Amino acid sequence: MSHSGKLQFLVVISAAAGDVSAGEQLFKSHAEWMERTHYKDGNKALLTYDVSKAAEMENPMDPNTKPTGNTVFILAEVYEGPEGLQDHWQQAQANWKDFSAFVVWLGKCKVTMVNGAGIIHSLW
Repeated sequence: MSHSGKLQFLVVISAAAGDVSAGEQLFKSHAEWMERTHYKDGNKALLTYDVSKAAEMENPMDPNTKPTGNTVFILAEVYEGPEGLQDHWQQAQANWKDFSAFVVWLGKCKVTMVNGAGIIHSLW
């Protein structure tokens, strides 16, 4: 299914070795919360949800380079439209038990966040 015209939320987090375990636990909690609380239909629908994890490399364009010792977590969510992302933020602050802990953890990491980007190209 193509997601052209939908809205993407993306976070790339580089965590030091000592913060990886906390990140794994927080994303486990996050996935469970997302599954319980997010819309599957309508203008607030969450269409895709993915969390991935990999070693951060010294040169990300060369898979043969040495790892830095950090771990990169990638959170990618696609919503039907802006109402879904707005609902996500409202719910996160209101009823995700680990929201505050997640914010504290993000403060220990290097974070790049795109808080809602319109998808201009999408396949299948």
